[in-house]
Amino acid sequence: MSTTTEDRETGTPRHTTVGWPPRNRRELLVKSLWIGVWLVFLSSPVEDLVSGRHSTGATVAGSAGLAVFVGVYLTLVFRNIGRPFSPRVVLVLGGVLGVLAPVLAVTLGSAWLGLFVYLSVAWGATLPLRAAYWAIPASALVMYLIGLRSDEAEARGLVVLVLLIGFAMSGVGQLVRTTIELRKARATVAQLAANEERLRLARDLHDLLGHSLSLITLKSELAGRMLPGHPDQAARQVADIEQVSRQALVDVREAVTGYRRPRLAAELAGAQVALTAAGVRAEVPAEPDLAGVPEEAESALAWALREAVTNVVRHSGADRCAVELSRRQTLDGPMLELRVEDDGAGGSGKGPGNGLTGLTERLQKAGGVLEAGRVRHGFRLVARVPTADRRT
Repeated sequence: MSTTTEDRETGTPRHTTVGWPPRNRRELLVKSLWIGVWLVFLSSPVEDLVSGRHSTGATVAGSAGLAVFVGVYLTLVFRNIGRPFSPRVVLVLGGVLGVLAPVLAVTLGSAWLGLFVYLSVAWGATLPLRAAYWAIPASALVMYLIGLRSDEAEARGLVVLVLLIGFAMSGVGQLVRTTIELRKARATVAQLAANEERLRLARDLHDLLGHSLSLITLKSELAGRMLPGHPDQAARQVADIEQVSRQALVDVREAVTGYRRPRLAAELAGAQVALTAAGVRAEVPAEPDLAGVPEEAESALAWALREAVTNVVRHSGADRCAVELSRRQTLDGPMLELRVEDDGAGGSGKGPGNGLTGLTERLQKAGGVLEAGRVRHGFRLVARVPTADRRT
């Protein structure tokens, strides 16, 4: 199992598998291998069945019991991790395992004591912590008591294994449940943030346009009444309407520009999520120091970071990407420098693409510069912007 990450834009898992069923062949192979490792303890019961030590009826009954046990175990543990059953279903399936394990071990011998390992795993992964703390030692005790009748040494060796694996799976189950709850909480927070942004946009648009539209309506009505008898005064009202409309259009454009302007802190957080979700080991600073950096310059750096991360995720095939943000003293004055370096293959090698060309123009407007190209072990993008507004 691996850690959960989320898609940069939708907040849904993309690359890893904790708490989720496999969605592609690679994830299916990984989960199948993980399941297969745990089935090693079935070798003893299978060898016991094919050894011929039991009668035909006992062999058939044992095979059927083993098949039911394994089917219930896989259904309970691995399906329940991704899409949890109701508590009643968990108790029923866990009870089936709790009956089959001792019955098969008592009737068919010590070779079947390994089933208690699966019983401990199932209870540790699916039961609440308080219940698991009682159920796991109880299963180990029952297994040891049964083992005293046939092979005490083997039973004594399995006791520690049953306890350790059971409590380890309790931790894994708790981690999965916590991860699912965290994912739901993040989705709720994202929804609340989106709702708050809609409310803010509605308030801003009302503040920007409410007065202007009311004034336009009033002057339009006034111009309509003046038009028959006082065309000159009506013309002045129409001129006022034009002026108010133009100003309202300017206000709306400025507001929309502010909403569309990316923020460097948000882009850094998004870069961490996007790189991790793509399976790239990310090294991203947490909080940027933007003291003295004009908004236009910050926006240009944010666009540069977004473009660089997009290229790393889509085209580079990199395993590692490092993002650095630092202040530099250059011949052109103090600069804030963004450096994004990965160990991938870089671009196509046919010159800068449209994205880098657009970034260069955007940074130049903010008084900054862009450097991008291949290095010895990957690709590097460096963007610099002034830390003081040179227009002042």
